[in-house]
Amino acid sequence: MRARRLSELVDLMQPAAVEVVGEDAVAGPDVVIDNRVATPGSLFVAIPGARVDGHAYAREAAAAGAAAVLGNHVTDAGVAHVLVEDSVQGLSWLARGLVREARARGMVSLGVTGSSGKTSTKDLLAQVLEAKGPTVAPAGSQNNEIGVPLTACRVDDSTRFLVSEMGSRGVGHIEWLTSLVGLDVGVVLNIGRAHVGEFGGIEQTAQAKSEIIAGLQPNGWAVLNADDPACRAMREATAAQVAWFGEGDLPSGADLLVTARDVVCDEFSRAGFTLVASRDGESLSAPVALRVIGRHQVSNALAAAAAALAAGMTVTEVADALSGAEARSDWRMDLVRCSEDRIVLNDSYNANPDSMAAALRTAADLAARQRLRRPGARAVAVLGDMLELGPDTDRLHAEAGALAAELGIDEVIAVGEFAEIVAEAARGRGCQGRAATREEASLLELGPGDLLLVKGSRSVGLELVADAVVSRSGGVAQ
Repeated sequence: MRARRLSELVDLMQPAAVEVVGEDAVAGPDVVIDNRVATPGSLFVAIPGARVDGHAYAREAAAAGAAAVLGNHVTDAGVAHVLVEDSVQGLSWLARGLVREARARGMVSLGVTGSSGKTSTKDLLAQVLEAKGPTVAPAGSQNNEIGVPLTACRVDDSTRFLVSEMGSRGVGHIEWLTSLVGLDVGVVLNIGRAHVGEFGGIEQTAQAKSEIIAGLQPNGWAVLNADDPACRAMREATAAQVAWFGEGDLPSGADLLVTARDVVCDEFSRAGFTLVASRDGESLSAPVALRVIGRHQVSNALAAAAAALAAGMTVTEVADALSGAEARSDWRMDLVRCSEDRIVLNDSYNANPDSMAAALRTAADLAARQRLRRPGARAVAVLGDMLELGPDTDRLHAEAGALAAELGIDEVIAVGEFAEIVAEAARGRGCQGRAATREEASLLELGPGDLLLVKGSRSVGLELVADAVVSRSGGVAQ
């Protein structure tokens, strides 16, 4: 946001109950929740948590230059305070006011959700939109009730596009997030098996994800994956215009159709294709050469393309920007080339059954290409737990181990609570499989031409395995 007096911020936050204690200071442009990143003039939002209360760090934030504190009570920071009943809601009301103001002057607000691929797609979309004008998008996976408004608070008078990534823990969550950023374009990537333990099933997951398009106005855009049956069924959930994307048959009668033709992958599994967009009976096309890793990125790129086209960009502009876009978030399909043609594919940020399958297929494709240069090269996968899968947990972990073997992965090293289930399923399909601790997996030695995939949920911490193997294999961790 641009720097403003606290009285202006209070006006933006209406009708929330707000009280200013102290002088009417000027705060901004930064809004922060971590005293370690406080900047001169910033507004520090003190958020109480289960283990850490941000109010206890307000003095440090002020020492770093913060001009004011947004919190539940006055602290010893020695600066002005904006007091609200709940700090997270106060942050939300501030974001809502800033976005409402920005949209009134023409800023376009876009949101992305789905069971997998949200962060990768958000990163692609942000880079495409940046080619057209100033864009604000989350760093990493800021997709919850704190991350979405915190990102929105970076909007200023020059912002042309706001991209929000939206996660969900249940019905009603995305509806709340969309109320903060007032979407013009809502994107649903897929409805998969991530977090089915929390949601209770695919139907409940679809209901929760559809909230991103339910509130769109008739002149807005719902961007939906035509290759996903659950997404296709969302057509009736919105009054907005519909943009379908996918590689299969696209529904007729849509306002915008976006597809990829002639998809080919290079030696590092980066896809090239012809982007084709059809609207009002006219089709336009342009070549795309992705720089991100994995065949599954084609679907993410099509989603980003459809959203950018809905936001007013041309096919040529979108294709050119997609071809220049890179991976921006850590530990998501990070490919590190080490000495003697060794490759480490670090996809350790998170995992669910669908993203696990995509990563394994990418690893198998890369390994096959490696063997053309290095006969005898091996493919190894260090696989960690997938969380929040409910009663299907054992079965889905077994499926992951079996799929690794079926795809030709030579060795599976499983880490975590469900490691033996994964390893046993891999062994049952003729693959070497063993359970190990993270420390044991970190001792893995790669031979010339070998490929290592590292994939697991965030809590397993498998990025440490990737870093150790990369260091020992003559590479530089990304």
